[in-house]
Amino acid sequence: MSLPPFESPRLLADIGGTYARFTLEMAPGEFAHTRSLRCAEHADFHAAVSAFLSGLSDLGLAPIKNGAVAIANPVAGDSVRMTNYHWQFSIEAMRERLQFDHLMVVNDFTALAMALPSLLPTQRRQVGGGAAVARSVIGLIGAGSGLGVSGLIPADNGWIALGTEGGHTSFSPRDAREVAILQYAWRHHPHVSFERLLSGPGIELTYRALREQAGKADLALEAPEITQHALDGSDPLCVATLEAFCAMLGTAAANLAVTQGAFGGIYIGGGIVPKLGDFFDRSMFRHRFEDKGRFSEYMRGIPTYVITSPEATFVGASIILAAQLRGLDSAEGSAILSQIKRALSSLSPAEQRVANHVLAHPRSALNDPIAQIARAADVSQPTVIRFCRTLGCEGLSDFKLRLASGLTGTMPITHTQVTGEDSMLELGVKVLGNTASAILQVRDHLNRDGIDRAVALLCAAERIEFYALGQYGVVADDAQFKFLRIGMSANSCTDPHLQQLAANVLRPGVVAVILCSGQDSAHLQSVAERARERGATVVAITESHSPLARKADVSLIIDHLEDMATQLPMISRVLHLLMIDILVVGVTMQRGSTHGTPTTGAQEQDGSARWAQPLASLGRRNSPGVSTASLLAHLSSGSR
Repeated sequence: MSLPPFESPRLLADIGGTYARFTLEMAPGEFAHTRSLRCAEHADFHAAVSAFLSGLSDLGLAPIKNGAVAIANPVAGDSVRMTNYHWQFSIEAMRERLQFDHLMVVNDFTALAMALPSLLPTQRRQVGGGAAVARSVIGLIGAGSGLGVSGLIPADNGWIALGTEGGHTSFSPRDAREVAILQYAWRHHPHVSFERLLSGPGIELTYRALREQAGKADLALEAPEITQHALDGSDPLCVATLEAFCAMLGTAAANLAVTQGAFGGIYIGGGIVPKLGDFFDRSMFRHRFEDKGRFSEYMRGIPTYVITSPEATFVGASIILAAQLRGLDSAEGSAILSQIKRALSSLSPAEQRVANHVLAHPRSALNDPIAQIARAADVSQPTVIRFCRTLGCEGLSDFKLRLASGLTGTMPITHTQVTGEDSMLELGVKVLGNTASAILQVRDHLNRDGIDRAVALLCAAERIEFYALGQYGVVADDAQFKFLRIGMSANSCTDPHLQQLAANVLRPGVVAVILCSGQDSAHLQSVAERARERGATVVAITESHSPLARKADVSLIIDHLEDMATQLPMISRVLHLLMIDILVVGVTMQRGSTHGTPTTGAQEQDGSARWAQPLASLGRRNSPGVSTASLLAHLSSGSR
């Protein structure tokens, strides 16, 4: 039974180092107008997409709004640079050029892996024995322009695809012929990975190695020619090359199976093996796969399959795209949309109307001018601006930038739950991984204008007062110490009663930096109000939905949810410490760029001058001022 068609076709692409394949998905699993283009005939990815779309212009199709690209390359962030070809592009810039609502880019083997559970028996061919264990890990390997490796892990009612670069693991020979191939490859490459040999270029390298071993002159045959001569049996050296290829692939697949514990089977895709037919089935592949010494019996129980469906990568890309679109429709696909949902109850009635409009129509909010957003939400334009600032944004433009970053289609960073069954090592790995993920999320949502303004205020301050409560008190103490080290008057106040007394004697020229989560801001909000009444300037480091963010002159947003009733705010404290580090380095660089960083004898003794002076030198190179961009670049380089 066919499923109802989409409102508009979805563009799907499978990009390798040699060919770029395109299709339109008209309804779930229904592909049409499939076309394969040679990458070498097009200057870049956009040119190839445009060539495909131009051939559809006379068909009267609805405009394409969504697309998914599976590409032979690791995908992390917005920038895509192909490993085995020269194409590179920005995902968001490409989405805008194509005028799509949503463009998702994933590794091609991640997409292919997602298709494996839905493959029909007619879309795969088993090689050798073994039987798959239901809901077990599935491995994937495949040779083409390179060697792709991935896998699937069962999770709840779905699957998690592994994004790996396992093709670059070091090659290990198993017999004298493979030792000779490795020695030949070493003369041309300092590191010989499995991909060097299990790929189109690898077939050519293996053929040259065997010709040299046989004492024959070099013959420049390309991989398709070598493969064809092997399949028709017209050249014994080509046959030997392809036999070696299949055997080495057996070793690589076996390594993958024992590494992953892939009792769900190992699947073989890519552009080479599915075309080998009976030659591959009769080859040494399965023998080498099972030849694991003490683990041979273990290996005999794991089945191996050749993927025969040419549309499998399209199927996987479609599954991932559909999941992301569902997430966007439910307002779960964007960090800032999640912030809006959390803050909804604390908004004013007018701001709630803006919030509901954005949640219901995120794409329209991204593209519409302020007047149109205000009309759609039945509010004034200043209300739209207040709504944006409530979320910690500087204005509508900053809000749209953050919204766009959540709608680009990149894979989300996740949090891993610590359980009572974890070993101490597993616990440590999860804690560090969760902290790293939270840091990356904050990094992706840093407000550069806010940091610039905060640094400028601190540079001009007569004195800096740091206010915090409870577990955040150590952050305030750390901030006092760091600012004193760079020669600035600073004080830390962490007792609630003393905070009220200290706020009563503030004056113009003093900057009060208040650090808190959204849950403990009631008292500190009153401190902020008193500080501003006394003429002091308030910088808040807090959550986007905290009332304190509205009271401050500048708000630096750190959003991280922790259950304060059951645990200390471990990760949040780390994030607040890092924000203090950003401000300290920014102030040091800014002051160094204008009048040099002051040093004292005490600083010389404890090493502060040696810490501050390189930053001051960097600041002078960026004279007359230091941008947040250079500050963040300096921080990411590890300077301290």
